[in-house]
Amino acid sequence: MKYIPVLFLFLLLIASCGNNSKTEDQAYEQHKESLAEQEQKNPLHFLSVRGDHKKNLIGQTVVSGTISNKASVTAYKEVRVKMLCYKGSAMLEEHEDVFSDVIKPGTVEDFKIRYRLPKGTDSIALSLMSAAVAEAAAKP
Repeated sequence: MKYIPVLFLFLLLIASCGNNSKTEDQAYEQHKESLAEQEQKNPLHFLSVRGDHKKNLIGQTVVSGTISNKASVTAYKEVRVKMLCYKGSAMLEEHEDVFSDVIKPGTVEDFKIRYRLPKGTDSIALSLMSAAVAEAAAKP
C-alpha cells in the first residue's frame, strides 16, 4: 500500500518525459521555420560583401572580394553587387554585377572582376543591392 503513490509518481514522471521530447521537437521545427522565413524575407541582413582592388600589368583594375552568407538555413543566388569608384570624394563611375552562384548557409564565395576604370580612381566601395532565395531543400 505504501508503494502505490511512489509507483504512481514514477509512472507520471516517465509519461511526462516522453511527451516533452515531442513538444521540444515541435518547438524546434517551429523556430527553424520562423528563422527560415526571416532569412527569406531579408536576405541583405544575412549577406555581406568585402573586397580589395589593384591594377594589373595591362592597366585593368582587378577587384577581388568575398560574399559571406551568415544565414543558418537559407541559401541565396543571383546576388547583385554595386561598385562605386571614387577620386577623392567625387564619384566617377558606377558598376553593377550579378553573381549567379548559389551561396550556401554559413559559407563564403570568392569573386574576381576586371574593369578599365577612369584615370585617377583611388578608392572603390562595394555594396549589396539584392539577392534571391535559392530553391529550398526538400524536407525529409
